[in-house]
Amino acid sequence: MSENEQENQIQKNRNEENIVYVGKKPAMNYVLAVVTQFNNGMKEVTIKARGNAISRAVDVKEIVVNRFLPNTKEVSIKTSSEEISNEDGTTSKVSAIQIVLAKP
Repeated sequence: MSENEQENQIQKNRNEENIVYVGKKPAMNYVLAVVTQFNNGMKEVTIKARGNAISRAVDVKEIVVNRFLPNTKEVSIKTSSEEISNEDGTTSKVSAIQIVLAKP
């Protein structure tokens, strides 16, 4: 692996470090993850969720911005639809959201 390829791999890992995937756990678990990312020196943190977890992701963003890190700004919100395959071989569409927060 060349030096340039190693650098690209390190950058890719860094980009994935600042993503918090929201699922079924309580919102405060994800709030802690976002605040920890910012405290570890990240300039931007992305919150991602699909389906029923979308409302929890919005809650996480609101708690982070309004209670814990009031100087944090919302950079962007992107919504999309993802196609996932079920166990029986069929596919279905699921809504998804991506919220990017940044420190000034």
